[in-house]
Amino acid sequence: MLAITCPGQGSQTPGFLSPWLELPGVADRLHWLSTVAGIDLAAHGTTSDEETIKDTAVAQPLIVAAGLLSLLALFQHPADGFRVVGAGAGHSVGEITAASAAGVISAEQAMVLVRERGRSMASAATVTATGMSAVLGGDPQEVLASIESQGLTAANVNGAGQVVAAGTLEQLAALADNPPAKTRVMPLKVAGAFHTEHMQPAVADLARLSRAVSTHDARVPIVSNVDGSVVHSGPEVLRRIVNQVSNPVRWDLCMETLKDLGVTGIIEIPPAGALTGLVKRGLKGVEVLALKTPDDLEAAHRMVREHGSSRQASQPTWRLVTSPVKGMVQVSAVQPGTEVAAGDVVAHVSSLRDSLEVRSGHAGTVVEWLVEDGDPVSPGQPLLRMHPQEGLS
Repeated sequence: MLAITCPGQGSQTPGFLSPWLELPGVADRLHWLSTVAGIDLAAHGTTSDEETIKDTAVAQPLIVAAGLLSLLALFQHPADGFRVVGAGAGHSVGEITAASAAGVISAEQAMVLVRERGRSMASAATVTATGMSAVLGGDPQEVLASIESQGLTAANVNGAGQVVAAGTLEQLAALADNPPAKTRVMPLKVAGAFHTEHMQPAVADLARLSRAVSTHDARVPIVSNVDGSVVHSGPEVLRRIVNQVSNPVRWDLCMETLKDLGVTGIIEIPPAGALTGLVKRGLKGVEVLALKTPDDLEAAHRMVREHGSSRQASQPTWRLVTSPVKGMVQVSAVQPGTEVAAGDVVAHVSSLRDSLEVRSGHAGTVVEWLVEDGDPVSPGQPLLRMHPQEGLS
C-alpha cells in the first residue's frame, strides 16, 4: 500500500520551489494559487530569504501550494492518484494539503483556508510571548512528564524520539535549564506556541470561515493528527483541521495507523524531508522517498507502480462506516432497517489507549453489519453498510 505524506511548517527552505517552476504549466498554476491566496508565492518560493519565509502568514500558504503543485507532477489527473494511493496524512498545516489532495476541498478552498489560518495564528502569537522547543531523545514518558511539570504542552508528539514542547518563553527557559534525562532541548524558530490553548483565537476565526466551506467525502482515507484515526467524512475532516490549530499533533499515532493499514511505501511531497526522517526511524521496513525536486519524480513513479494498489475511484451507491483505529469493536443496538442520522454513534472501538466512538458520516438506512461484537478490527476496516438517505449522500 502507498501513502502520501504532506509536511508542516518549518520544512520550507529558501529557493526550494525554483526547480519545480521549470516544469511545463507549473508557473501558471502557482500564479493562480498566488492570486487566490493574495500572496506572491513564486517570489517566496524562489528568491525570498529564510527570515521572510519563516513568517507564519507566508510559510503556511507556501507549503500547501508547493504540495499541490508537486502532486500535479506526480499524477497527471487526480483520478490517477485516487486509484492507487491507499492513505494520506499531513503534519499540522499539511492536513490542508492532504484534504485537498483527497478531494475533500478544492485547491482554491485550501488556499483561502491556509491564508486565513496563517494570518490568524500569526495574530494569536502576538498576544503573549510564546514559542516552541524540540526535545530530542530520552524516555518518552519522562519527557512528557517533564514538559507537563513546567506548564508546557506537548504540541507535537512526533515519535522516533522527538517531542515538541510549546508555551511561554519563561516556561521554555525553565525546561532548557532542567531538561529531562538524556535529552537535548532545541529552541525552534517559530512565531508562537502553535497547537496549544494560545492559538484559541485562531480556532474561532477558522471555525466561522469553515461554516461556508462545502466539502466532499475523502476519495483517499485520511489519517488524522488528532488521534491517528482514519477519517472519510468531509465535514469531519474539516472540523478536525479547524480544531487542530489549538490541539497537539499526534504524528506518532499517525505512523502507528499507517503501519496498521499495511503501508509499504511512503512518498513525502515538497517541501519534503522532515517527515521522511521520522518515518525512517519509526517505521522500519517501509520504503520512503522525500520528493524534493523534479529529479526525484522517476523514483516516485516507480514507487507508485510498485506500492500503489489499483482500485475504483468511483463512489458506490451505498456507504460504509469504517473503524477509525485498531482494536476490539463493540456494536450498538442498531439493526438492519434502522434509520441513522449523520453523526449518530453506531459502535465503539477499544484500543490499548482508549475507547473511541464510531459515528456515521451520513444519514441512511442500515443494510448489514460486517463485523460481530468483540471482533478485532483494523483502521479503515468496514464495520457497517448502509444505503444513503436520498439527497443527503
